Amino acid sequence: MRIIHILNHVQEIGNGIVNVAVDLACLQSQSGDDVAVISAGGGYEKLLNQFGVKHYEVNQNRQPITMMKAAIAYRKIVQEFQPDIVHAHMMTGVVLARALRWENGYILVATVHNEFQPSSLLMGLADRVIAVSKAVKNSMVKRGIPEQKLRVICNGTLGSPRTRKISDYQPLSLQSPAIAKRTVGIATVAGMYKRKGITELIAAFEEIAQDFPAVHLYLVGNGPDKQIFESQAQATAVSDRIHFEGFQPEPQRYLLACDIFVLASHRDPCPLVLSEAREAGLAIVATNVDGIPEALDNGKAGILVPVQDSHQLAEALIKLLSDENILQEWKQRSQENLEWLNVSRVHQETLAVYEELEISELPKHASTFSSSR
Repeated sequence: MRIIHILNHVQEIGNGIVNVAVDLACLQSQSGDDVAVISAGGGYEKLLNQFGVKHYEVNQNRQPITMMKAAIAYRKIVQEFQPDIVHAHMMTGVVLARALRWENGYILVATVHNEFQPSSLLMGLADRVIAVSKAVKNSMVKRGIPEQKLRVICNGTLGSPRTRKISDYQPLSLQSPAIAKRTVGIATVAGMYKRKGITELIAAFEEIAQDFPAVHLYLVGNGPDKQIFESQAQATAVSDRIHFEGFQPEPQRYLLACDIFVLASHRDPCPLVLSEAREAGLAIVATNVDGIPEALDNGKAGILVPVQDSHQLAEALIKLLSDENILQEWKQRSQENLEWLNVSRVHQETLAVYEELEISELPKHASTFSSSR
């Protein structure tokens, strides 16, 4: 098949939407498909090129003049590349692809990555809509997208072409010279947004920190609300044990050095970082919301706590920190049943959606498919 992926950019900033799209493009090209990516660029072009994926740079900023230029550029790209499938990962892309496909025979697929955004309803313009978790599918059905249009492909990132094997990463040294025994690390890897529950995580850490003096908190990630969280941390009596590490291109080094991973999100369709935390063997505490339970095998691979409840989060951390046997049990449980979180499963299930559409739409697009084979 000839496949185009459309997304806003390909920056290496830990963006889950970008990571999923780049993984798919690389694996599809590696499997023999002709693949292109349309985006504003940003860093992953070199990797895409290594896998034989063509990159077209198009700015899709939502300004009228910019969008007009993007539409002209997109039309030219489609005429040149002649795709069978256009796979949109953001709202702008699906609108462009739908509006300009009248003169081309391609099939349009969209993936809903962040269904809590109002604009995600526009993803229903596609012939088939991929939801990254069952929770996302159910939400989109309630919002009016026909169920027969929807397919669930849960995110998985293990074995990604963007990363090395977990055994190839060296854990950071988090030893504190002021503490006789080793530092116990609690980590999160998340964008610094209020919806990621950083406020509750800092509050929970403050609640437990006095009773566990060897425990430190590592916040890995950047975002617009970082200064708010830094001010909150500075106001605690344990600010010297709360570390803002910023964006890290290799968060695996933090994961391997820590003992507990926390994801306290208020909303999270299907976070990739949970598969990475599981692979690294951390005990996991996460909120019971959206696609998080699915990524943790419905609580078998991690402790689930209520959303926006710092006290319940603190209680879960106390449970792990108070008993080494319980901590080790949850570390082991996080590493069980990892096979389904492999990126190759996502690739195969996406291919199945394409093939299902190709068969059902063949009479409508016969000239396109016959010419591409």
